[in-house]
Amino acid sequence: MTVSSTGAQARTALVTGATGYIGGLLVPRLLEAGWRVRVLTRDAAKITDLPWGSRVEAVEADASDADALGTAMAGVDVAWYLLHSMGAGGDFARRDRELAATFGDAARAAGVSRIVYLGGLHPRGELSAHLASRVEVGEVLMASGVPTACLQAAVVLGDGSISFEMLRHLTERLPAMIAPKWLRNLIQPIAVDDVLHYLVAAADLPADVNRTFDIGGPDVLSYADMIRRFARVTGLLPRVVVTVPVLTPGLASHWIGLVTPVDAGVAKPLVGSLVHEVVCRERDLDDLVGAPPGGVTGFDEAVRRAMRTAPPQRGPRTLALTGAMTTAAAVAGSIASDPGSAWYRGIDKPAWQPPALAFPVVWTALYADIAGTSASVIRTLEDSGRESGARRFTTALGVNLVLNAAWSALFFRAHRPDVATLGAGLLAASSADLARRAGAAGRGHAGWLAPYAGWCAFATLLSAEIWRRNR
Repeated sequence: MTVSSTGAQARTALVTGATGYIGGLLVPRLLEAGWRVRVLTRDAAKITDLPWGSRVEAVEADASDADALGTAMAGVDVAWYLLHSMGAGGDFARRDRELAATFGDAARAAGVSRIVYLGGLHPRGELSAHLASRVEVGEVLMASGVPTACLQAAVVLGDGSISFEMLRHLTERLPAMIAPKWLRNLIQPIAVDDVLHYLVAAADLPADVNRTFDIGGPDVLSYADMIRRFARVTGLLPRVVVTVPVLTPGLASHWIGLVTPVDAGVAKPLVGSLVHEVVCRERDLDDLVGAPPGGVTGFDEAVRRAMRTAPPQRGPRTLALTGAMTTAAAVAGSIASDPGSAWYRGIDKPAWQPPALAFPVVWTALYADIAGTSASVIRTLEDSGRESGARRFTTALGVNLVLNAAWSALFFRAHRPDVATLGAGLLAASSADLARRAGAAGRGHAGWLAPYAGWCAFATLLSAEIWRRNR
């Protein structure tokens, strides 16, 4: 028997999603409050490695396994449901609905007294697919026969929160941005400490309470205002945000996947929630369980707390590095090129060769693409702890740019289309490999380098045809 510090028998909590951001913070809060904590996980080894891993009971099972859930629920007083499908693959709504139904049935059969669920704050009316799924999960749990508290939050401000990481990296990496018009929609963000307060306190709601609760901080801001406030709080130069009506949530999520470490598939549900205005319509939970000590945390203070443990931003240094490398290759190639020479004018060229004016336009765009995408890849790898991967990518980029500059010297200065064709082939292979390596940082990064690889493959064919015609 586990006894609390007050001498009373400790209640037993079941926490799902304990290896996730919110779940990983909730478990130690429950332990501090005197709960006996059991966690449901598909890999118990991951729990063992956590700071609090030795203080909890880990049940290794999948949340879709009804029998395993029944075992995990035995003797549980309150169960926290923190499972979400963040990616866009497959029928996530059906999967989440079935998981919630299985969980609710198991909780009812085991005599669990309450379920606490963290969903998304939302307006009335039509919702994005992911936000609608969050709402449906709450409805399924509330219909399970077990009293359920569905807490609904918008952007969670805390180091490690995906929504906070997206806000932080967009602000730190982009002094100015062209953004979709729905960044003017109103949002009521909440500090992660306040979310944890409400999640723990909801366990003590009256037994007859089975409903949703809106939770949020004291500030109501647009996402554009959040970017500007974040910059001011963290001492950055003022950020310029220009909104336009052309970026769809899908395009915006791919753009976020390039600019930030947040994968485009994960960014999509976050972006989808920004299409709506998400503001609290009630604060009833404060009346029932009390507000956090000292009241809910303001946006500025929440950002300051989150940034105390956030890793340093290396974006400007990285962009300066890739920009310098790319510029050096562009300058060297430009110096070596001489399309006005008598030799070049005199060789036989295929009719399908692009006009001379196309080359500087295309290469300027490609060099900018290489510098920006490569900086994003390196930053993303570094920010996720993959330092060796970042170093390998930087080395591959250097090799690629050397091959890039060498082609011009081989073709225009050495007058060797044969050797230049070999060099172009190596460059094309290197460019394809660079795009492959970029994919390790996120699917969108590989796509942004694909045009460069395609152009190098075309240049190889063009070089080979010129060599054939002039042997």
